[in-house]
Amino acid sequence: MPSAEVNGVRINYLQMPCESAEECEDLVMVHGLATSLAFWYFRHAPSFSKRYRITLYDLRGHGRSGTTDSGYTAKNMAVDLRKLLDHLGIEHAHFVAHSFGGAVALHLACHHPDRFASLVVADTHISAIRRLQKGKGESGERIQQILDRNNLDLDAGEPYFGYRLLSAVARLKVKNRNISPELEGLVRPLLGENSKRTARQWLRLIETSQAEKELMGDDGISPDRLRGLHFPIQAMYGERSPAMSTGERLLELWPHADFRRIREAGHFFPITRSSEFIENCCSFWKDALLRGIPRRKGDSDKRYFRSNRFYRRDGEWFFDTRESMENGPFRDLVEAKSYMGGRSISRMATGDHPE
Repeated sequence: MPSAEVNGVRINYLQMPCESAEECEDLVMVHGLATSLAFWYFRHAPSFSKRYRITLYDLRGHGRSGTTDSGYTAKNMAVDLRKLLDHLGIEHAHFVAHSFGGAVALHLACHHPDRFASLVVADTHISAIRRLQKGKGESGERIQQILDRNNLDLDAGEPYFGYRLLSAVARLKVKNRNISPELEGLVRPLLGENSKRTARQWLRLIETSQAEKELMGDDGISPDRLRGLHFPIQAMYGERSPAMSTGERLLELWPHADFRRIREAGHFFPITRSSEFIENCCSFWKDALLRGIPRRKGDSDKRYFRSNRFYRRDGEWFFDTRESMENGPFRDLVEAKSYMGGRSISRMATGDHPE
């Protein structure tokens, strides 16, 4: 794979050509901590390359990029990204970013908004909002129960709990300890095909550099800066993720943005619910960029989290009605849509209102 020396570090990157015969725009994808560009490569990039020229890269200290003693703040890694874009001649692009990758992208956006055609930010926590969070919340309590059952001495209410969890599970992995399915679900990227190598790389990073200290510091992203972003934005958050508190705060800052809640999903829903994630992104690029975020007549400027009516869980399909009633399970999406269609016709025949 090619690499570029930028901002004092070697950055590994990969570009995928656009399949469309038409002139294509650029799409840059930024992964989160303890993973690599492979997070996007296998499922998302091939789908998105039908419309965009894709650029993936490994964050500093991740994947095949170089490791330095310091430089792991969101601010500095945003400089890495900006200089990589300069190196590649990408002046204007769409961006997709997950978790800490979202903090990197947002930092770049706050200082160089002209480089953004749009941004999809997925389950990104922001330090200014972490510090305002009081208690664990419903999702935190659920996660705390999992930690307690697995004898991990961690506090799910601690602001940077997620980073500590990554380290704790990485240590279990390199010691060949048994990891329960419920704990695996919290840190899925560390438990993939190359999980032991990923775990070792993460531990080496936090134990031999200033990464842990810098990552748990102030990311330098202020609400006032975020309020000044006016390009198209989609914010997606997992219903069961601790980062949901950041999403709820962003509702107040971005009246123009599209907010999506992924039902019953945790932090890594771009992987665990990849089809739904891809569908949301494509709908956003197709509709919101052309006509703006849809609003009902009489709606105020306040934004709300919306959820897809049809969704998948444990290999089966469900759908919700406007009364928030869950219907299912169904074998596939076709069966679910067929059932909903028949249910609506039945309601109309009896004089009830359709969903």
